[in-house]
Amino acid sequence: MQGRRVLVKVPASTANLGPGFDTLGMALPLYSWIEMGPADEGTRIKLYGDHLNGIPENKDNLIFKVAQLVFDEAGVTVPELDIAMYSDIPLTRGLGSSASAIIAALTAANAMIGSPLSEDRLFQLATKLEGHPDNVGASLFGGIIVASWDGDKADYIRLEPHPLLEVLVAIPDFQLSTEKARHAVPDTFTKADTVYNVSKSSLLVAALAAGRLDKIKDAMRDRLHQPYRAALIPGMSHILAHAADYGALGAALSGAGPTLLALVEAGSSRKAELERFMLESLGSEGIQASLVWLKPCLHGPAINVLEETPERLPFIERIKGEVKA
Repeated sequence: MQGRRVLVKVPASTANLGPGFDTLGMALPLYSWIEMGPADEGTRIKLYGDHLNGIPENKDNLIFKVAQLVFDEAGVTVPELDIAMYSDIPLTRGLGSSASAIIAALTAANAMIGSPLSEDRLFQLATKLEGHPDNVGASLFGGIIVASWDGDKADYIRLEPHPLLEVLVAIPDFQLSTEKARHAVPDTFTKADTVYNVSKSSLLVAALAAGRLDKIKDAMRDRLHQPYRAALIPGMSHILAHAADYGALGAALSGAGPTLLALVEAGSSRKAELERFMLESLGSEGIQASLVWLKPCLHGPAINVLEETPERLPFIERIKGEVKA
């Protein structure tokens, strides 16, 4: 039996931030936890929490499959695993649930066998698995990620979020598959719309890097994906157009949706006003949503190697003091 038992905690993420389609991501303090170790007699997978309902608890599980990719890459064999997982991150809501699972599996499997793969190698593997680098990059490196991928190599620069930046997320009570949201976006765009997004994305990156919160409102405008996805999320267009009138620095669809986010300056006196606006805008379309205030998460995975002792607490007992639910 090869390997040691590890516990990994990985943050959620939001992506795009408006114009940065598949290139901008930010880590958020909702988390997935995975405990992984070698199994003596056959793979055991135990999933906890409502957010993981319906996910397979056998070798078809994404965590198991990703772990095996790490072992193959490192040239080791660990055919049977003991895996436990809990997640605060709602599935298919635009908060990077699949990306956090991929990063958790990669980092846990790598740490389990002594971390032979570099952080960059994990990033390359994660990008190929996810199909774009923004969510996985944010979950792996924390903070704000400006990333690129040419289909072969992923690259990134990490930005430190402004200390006064806060995020209000409105999570609707329905799921939206990433595949459906991606199919809503056309394959080609006009030159004018492409240039528009390049300019807005460039301005947004510069504003985030320079701490110019006053430039975020106009910089978050988008013509490549949000207008096409608006029909899937009633109330979205109204929120994006008017959130700044209620105290937001800017607003965007979080990832592929349906979660919507507003960036807000800490200390704003208009937070309650913004909350009412977002809930009422969705409610007028018959959509209930939950609101959560978050700060950008500044770190990637937290990895702990566990001692195999008789008094070691069970997985869910060990993490229950940290979970949101």
